[in-house]
Amino acid sequence: MTRGNQREKARAKNLKKEQSQKSKNSMTGSQFQKSKEDAAAIMRDKQRQADERRAAEAAKK
Repeated sequence: MTRGNQREKARAKNLKKEQSQKSKNSMTGSQFQKSKEDAAAIMRDKQRQADERRAAEAAKK
């Protein structure tokens, strides 16, 4: 019957671990929207550059 102490220690360790982790959603709505817009702008730029590169390669042929 010595498992009670082990269980309590494991519970305390797990609680400490959970408290040290960040919550999943720490941004406000406007911050999250701005983050998404920034990422989308970067992806659009990358896509535009790739399209230009493909067009330049096709023009060489």
